[in-house]
Amino acid sequence: MWINTRTDERVQRPGGQRKKMKSLAALEHSMERWSNALWTLLTPLAHKQQHHADVVRTLHRECDDRALILDRRRVLVPNAFVIELPPESHQQLTGSSRQLDAHLSNHVRRHAAEQGYTFAGPVAVQLIAAKGNEVGRFRVSSHIAPMEEPDPLPG
Repeated sequence: MWINTRTDERVQRPGGQRKKMKSLAALEHSMERWSNALWTLLTPLAHKQQHHADVVRTLHRECDDRALILDRRRVLVPNAFVIELPPESHQQLTGSSRQLDAHLSNHVRRHAAEQGYTFAGPVAVQLIAAKGNEVGRFRVSSHIAPMEEPDPLPG
């Protein structure tokens, strides 16, 4: 039963409308099942992307927090980063760590360019396994590493 708002009368729903409602409820249930199954498949990918975004954000924050203002036009930021990962995570990434290091270094350089930061030397990001299980997800440390000067030629 439903109420007609104009006349405040109770009106019986036609039988055809009940069938439509059951069909819609069944369709909704089916869509929800498919959506949940799809979400379950995509969650590991979304989880990995979230971790990647967290690492990039942490590298940016490390630059911002450790910036040294040299003068009005120069702000020096760390260029050597070490990311400590739990041993099992580090083991999973060992095969692609060089590519990942380069990718993360590019993110740091891009952020520095956007902020007007300068580096004392080339940007390097290194992934290492943490000793024991002391690291929950990851930990980032950084320092300023000056550019190494070539050895003078003998002569």
